[in-house]
Amino acid sequence: MMRSLWACLVLCAVVGSSKPTEKKSRVHDEEPLSRIDHNDNKNFDYDHEAFLGQDEAKTFDQLPQEESKRRLGIMVDQIDSNRDGFVSEDELKLWIKNAQKKHVYESVERQWKDFDLNDDGVISWDEYKNVTYGTYLDDPEVDSEYNYIAMMARDERRFKVADTNGDLIADKHEFTAFLHPEDHEHMKDVVVQEYIGVGGSGVGGVRAQQFMEFRDKNKDGKMDKEETLDWILPSDYDHAEAEAKHLLHESDANKDGKLSKQEILNKFDVFVGSQVTDFGERCYDTTSSRDAEENLFFVFFPFLKLFIQTHLS
Repeated sequence: MMRSLWACLVLCAVVGSSKPTEKKSRVHDEEPLSRIDHNDNKNFDYDHEAFLGQDEAKTFDQLPQEESKRRLGIMVDQIDSNRDGFVSEDELKLWIKNAQKKHVYESVERQWKDFDLNDDGVISWDEYKNVTYGTYLDDPEVDSEYNYIAMMARDERRFKVADTNGDLIADKHEFTAFLHPEDHEHMKDVVVQEYIGVGGSGVGGVRAQQFMEFRDKNKDGKMDKEETLDWILPSDYDHAEAEAKHLLHESDANKDGKLSKQEILNKFDVFVGSQVTDFGERCYDTTSSRDAEENLFFVFFPFLKLFIQTHLS
């Protein structure tokens, strides 16, 4: 009963405060290994997506525990590229990078079907423009909240940089560079231009102290192109390397700097999910949030009661 009333209260609040989904900027920072917060105190979902890729991680969450461990054991043999019986940090790093490349490939494949309107195996700028901005092009006054002209110009500029032969038609490789410019060296300049174009170049975008100490390397009081590039696409930080170090630290029981298959399987829940771990996380979330829900309920119950008496009596 309590949960039903609580749901009613939440629904009333949502209906009263809902607004249209905001359109996201198309500026690309470096792709993270997962969109999930990295909080091992709660669960290892971030590590699962980093190690497996998003789609594969979801598959493992539905597997029985023993099947999940069996498949992980097969993966360990594949990761051990030099066949010495151990998984090194470099081998883990390479595996993680390949998992993320697979994620990018699958992302491009999904979007490819949406934009290749005539199914000719390539995507022209006109096809992309018509799918993305067709509603605006048909009626420029349909939504004045967003500057579609600037957004379209930014997309066209990036499309032309990705289109290496200049024919305004993208093959799979070029379209991948367009969607994921952070992974392509020849796209870095346009990423910086896009970032600056949405107001990221000034000190107002960061704390003044951080700007002076870390970002403004030549101390001229502003961020030039090289400093901006180093900020949004840092060359000194490798997500895959950091995750490989993290997995090694979590699983290396004898601290010899490498992982045996048994060490990985002993810590299988760090690397992959299963029905058991997924269920356990849901139970944890439910238990840890129950007290907070009940406290909030009793705070808002008088308002809910008044609402019911006023509007439903």
